[in-house]
Amino acid sequence: MANNNLTNAKKAKNDEFYTQFGDIQKEIAAYLEYNPDVFRGKVVYCNCDDPFESNFFRYFALNFNKIGLKQLITTSYKPSPVANTQLSLFGDDKTLAKSKGRPKINANKFIINEARDINSDGEFNLKDIAKQLKSNKQNEWTPLEGDGDFRSDECINLLKQSDIVATNPPFSLFREYVKQLVDYDKKFVIIGSMNAITYKEVFPLIKDNKMWLGNGFHAGNAYFFTPNTRDFASGVYDTKTGLVKFRNVCWFTNLDHGRRHQPLPLMTMEENLKYSKHKEIKVKKAYDKYDNYDAIEVSFTDSIPSDYDGVMGVPISFLDKYSPEQFEIVGMAEDNGKGFSGGIWDGKNPHCVINGQNKFKRIFIKYKKYE
Repeated sequence: MANNNLTNAKKAKNDEFYTQFGDIQKEIAAYLEYNPDVFRGKVVYCNCDDPFESNFFRYFALNFNKIGLKQLITTSYKPSPVANTQLSLFGDDKTLAKSKGRPKINANKFIINEARDINSDGEFNLKDIAKQLKSNKQNEWTPLEGDGDFRSDECINLLKQSDIVATNPPFSLFREYVKQLVDYDKKFVIIGSMNAITYKEVFPLIKDNKMWLGNGFHAGNAYFFTPNTRDFASGVYDTKTGLVKFRNVCWFTNLDHGRRHQPLPLMTMEENLKYSKHKEIKVKKAYDKYDNYDAIEVSFTDSIPSDYDGVMGVPISFLDKYSPEQFEIVGMAEDNGKGFSGGIWDGKNPHCVINGQNKFKRIFIKYKKYE
């Protein structure tokens, strides 16, 4: 339900979700830990971000020199509701007069080429960025000609100039968004619903190790700030924090990180049948097999047997623990009747069937060591 709410909200004109600075910082840190030079000399483009509100802009602007960026480009997807009010970017500095000539109806484009202590106060912060943007020296702040849609020619031209895209795109347009990134051969780190794994535009990329899950949100829960809370009154919106909580939201990327290469520690089939914490396995004392496909059902990632040399059906949440050195992804079965996405399904029913009953979406895997 939460994911549906988020998707519907993304479609609504007045609903916007802003990623927390700490979540972005933690995610990017995972890529830097694996490769300290991953952003060095690169152009980063945040193409679904209101520069006045976006923590993606804040993070990359404030860490511009530290991570070695060549350039930061940020464009807003829609006209900014706070443009020229200077509520977020410029803080509470009363000495900065409101900028003129940039009406609210325009989406904005920020281009950062240089980040330094321009006011010589001994500290580099957003006030320095603001002053440089106001003067348009080295850095640029201009209105976009269009509405900032990532599919517009204007934004595509900026995309062509970039190396890495980092943003929280509209969930309702995730298919189109990912396709564009792939078509233009871009590196990326973006946020999406875990259900996007099953999209026909997405799963083949994951299967072929051209896209994978990022370091991730803590415990799989993502908290976003939104200025519109009326649709989130039943346990999702927290009035104390002002944040909206969504489950099963994850980072998608093609940048490498260390956790991706950590093998999953597992028990043997015999050990699972004897010691598993899941009653479904201990009570049956056996793993179910599918009626219509030669594979066993493994309903829990931690119950994958370490000594089974055949194909196993696992939940899509398995991908959060997936190591390409340990497993091979061989396909997927859907539960929505739209057919099999993985290329190995040999049954007429697109579902996994056990004892005549359809199971949920499953990804099929096997150990690489048995090849």
